[in-house]
Amino acid sequence: MHVHAAPEGRTGAVLRIALVLTLGYIVLTFVAGLRAHSLALLSEAGHNTSDLLALGLSLLAVRLHAKPADDRKTFGYRRAGVLAAFVNSLALIVIAIWLGVEAFHRLMHPVVVQPKVMMIVAAVGVAMNGVIAWMLWRAGRDVNLRAVFIHMLGDTLSTAAVIAGGLAIAITGIQWIDPLLSLLIAAMIFWSSLSIIRETLNILLEGMPAHLELAELRAAMRQVQGVCDVHDLHVWSLSSQVNALACHVTISDIPPSESQRILANINGELRKRFQIQHTTIQFEQKDSAGCGVEDGCLDSIDCEEAIGHHHGHSHSHSHGH
Repeated sequence: MHVHAAPEGRTGAVLRIALVLTLGYIVLTFVAGLRAHSLALLSEAGHNTSDLLALGLSLLAVRLHAKPADDRKTFGYRRAGVLAAFVNSLALIVIAIWLGVEAFHRLMHPVVVQPKVMMIVAAVGVAMNGVIAWMLWRAGRDVNLRAVFIHMLGDTLSTAAVIAGGLAIAITGIQWIDPLLSLLIAAMIFWSSLSIIRETLNILLEGMPAHLELAELRAAMRQVQGVCDVHDLHVWSLSSQVNALACHVTISDIPPSESQRILANINGELRKRFQIQHTTIQFEQKDSAGCGVEDGCLDSIDCEEAIGHHHGHSHSHSHGH
């Protein structure tokens, strides 16, 4: 458990700083919006409130993730971050659609450039969201953090677009530049969020990790000396960075010491080639009639000795953390 303590501590610290900065910016935009009678600034305050909720959800997920496994949650709370990422991504999809609809309305009915106070507050927002996005990028590549990172990056770009669009309109007088930028940003947020929804749904539905191939895994395990066959092979993700494997492995009727060596070799192969640390492997003995070197069984085994032995099996578990 000590291996994960430092990254989780750093991630929690980054999220807490981001929470404080975002709360400060919400207060600033709300007060400035009231004083300047700017609906755009008040909308910005509302939009950043969704960021505050996203950050809070991610911080809660990080704290849950750090909790050890117990009798009720035997795998721990590793999927808390995945669930937070899924919820945040759904919220981003809604925001992206809303931005797209608003941009379309503004293309039909152009709005005059906002006053100077709007530009100043937007500049503060770009700086703050940019710093938060940079901190999140440095903190880690966990799917939970990536969802919040896209949230903050989207805000940074959309707020920057307000300034850039405002300047461009002020110089050229072309009113549709601002909504066009908004449409492009909405499309980027939508596309990025869809990829995270696909990844998190796959984890929550215990699908095959995207970077792994079942046939390749099975072939690699079958190549281990002493393995006759591999079946009932299941691979899933406990979190975005931790994968697990369970399967039945058929071996010859051999002494336990030999089977332990086979188990160690299988786990070594899975760790080295596929970064799978958590495995549950059940051994089953092969019928003597089908035993042979061509099946990949140990050539040192005298298959004839296996005649008369009935089918048996043993459980072998390997848990890596």
